[in-house]
Amino acid sequence: MTKEIKNLKQFSKSAEKFEGANLLCPGCAHGMIIREVLNSVDGHILIGNSTGCIEVSTAVYPHTSWDVPWIHIGFENGSTAVAGAEAMYKALAKKGRYTGERPKFVAFGGDGSTYDIGFQWISGCFERGHDLTYVCFDNEVYANTGGQRSGSTPLGSSTSTTPAGRVSYGKKEKKKDLLAIMAAHGSPYVAQVSPNKWKDMNKKIKMALDTEGPTFINALSPCTTEWRFECSNTVEMMDMAVDSLVFPLYEIINGHELHITYRPKNIIPVRDYLGMQGRFKHLFKPENEHIIEQFQKDVDAKWELLQRREEAKI
Repeated sequence: MTKEIKNLKQFSKSAEKFEGANLLCPGCAHGMIIREVLNSVDGHILIGNSTGCIEVSTAVYPHTSWDVPWIHIGFENGSTAVAGAEAMYKALAKKGRYTGERPKFVAFGGDGSTYDIGFQWISGCFERGHDLTYVCFDNEVYANTGGQRSGSTPLGSSTSTTPAGRVSYGKKEKKKDLLAIMAAHGSPYVAQVSPNKWKDMNKKIKMALDTEGPTFINALSPCTTEWRFECSNTVEMMDMAVDSLVFPLYEIINGHELHITYRPKNIIPVRDYLGMQGRFKHLFKPENEHIIEQFQKDVDAKWELLQRREEAKI
């Protein structure tokens, strides 16, 4: 990947397009991701935002944190709002009624609106080939509506709808592999990113924004409230997620060409990552230890698969 990225000094001097005066929880990674996306674009950008933590925390009428064109729409169709704006741009440009710089079209959504509620709308946008980038803020839970499990919630996690107790160890299903699903749409570019690896993240965001067609970014965004860790430990939590390979960083080009973009020098055990979060504390009881073992096996198998796919260049 040859994308030129801004250094920290350039980022610090960039015009602020997302104001700090918002109601995001202390330690929330959403703001880090938003700033990275907005600072990756020097020209015009238009944002569509599904209902979620971002929307309720950054646009409390009559105030807003956004200094760019921003559309809030339902839980399910932030993608189609941006797709509609992109289609309108094409129509106006074709008729000669829009002669300015082409904006970047970006949709934001949490894992609830991406993995679950809005998936069919996103899938439709990708099937139709809209020239847009979809960014998922993956905090693995419906954090805005009461901490319910989502399709992104990992095995064993205790949530308000999969509570751990005497008869349950939490969520019994594994996390959906959404990146593979989006790649299977034939997308020219999909990638997983984590704000603690900001250079890797910036390269991938720029690649997604500059690639013609529907592109997808899945961004790790630990939730201090629902994951139950101290708000000062967000970056450390992201370090643990990528270094344990629970959230591997890689990209897939044209639906099949896979590149691993970060290989930890020292891979840490999954149990160390789980142990930092209150949502998994019940797994450390003797009767639930087998879930940690299964979690580790699943992570190892996924990492092995990614390496084989990269080596095979398929």
